[in-house]
Amino acid sequence: MVTHAWQLAGVIGLKLSLMFGLYSLSTFAAAATERVVLATQVWTPYQTVDSNGVIGGLAVERVKCALQNMGQPYEIHVMRWDKAQLMVETGEMHGFFSGSANGRRATFATASYPVVSENLAWFIAPNVYADVNDETTKYSLRYGAKFNTNKWLSLKRDGYNVIRKPRDADSLLQMLWQGDLDVAYEYELVFEESMKKAEVPLDYFQRVRVKKQDLMVHFSNDFLRQSPGFLDKFNTSLRKCY
Repeated sequence: MVTHAWQLAGVIGLKLSLMFGLYSLSTFAAAATERVVLATQVWTPYQTVDSNGVIGGLAVERVKCALQNMGQPYEIHVMRWDKAQLMVETGEMHGFFSGSANGRRATFATASYPVVSENLAWFIAPNVYADVNDETTKYSLRYGAKFNTNKWLSLKRDGYNVIRKPRDADSLLQMLWQGDLDVAYEYELVFEESMKKAEVPLDYFQRVRVKKQDLMVHFSNDFLRQSPGFLDKFNTSLRKCY
């Protein structure tokens, strides 16, 4: 495990943990009574880590803004997305972000007011002329989304021909660009960031918007039971950070 930590001015603590192994529970236990401890993943442009190891991004800045407005000390840890959710479920973190709502997450956490609302879209290879809104194309075309996310699971559940397991948006883009997929399913801003990085023109793929999705902070139900009124205060504060 590689850990970098910084102390910001005043009572606000920001801690970045790039986690590839087990998290030190003693660190969490020491901070839990004073700080809200949140987990997130690297997910450009919402959650980023720069070359100096400093985290930022649209969602991070809004969450920080809300907590700072509340005068609430906090830590933010960056790790694998599956690990982030598991650590909230097992009580080792107070919450994770940014994620959409689903039934599984609702069993152990409660979603906040949206941190970000973003369009989900189909990105379609230039040589594909089928209508993705036609029900039959779910069986004939090759679809992809980031593996083990709500998007990937929803495609599988709805019977789409999902054949790959990309680890991130960059891998998803490469599969679509190289002809291994016909259609990619991703948030517009996220996929555009990957396209810019790979120097792919933003109009290279056909694009069909599907819906607007809310992405929230999911706070542990156990934490909220022990902190009555916290979620209402956080939501009120977050609305001022747009």
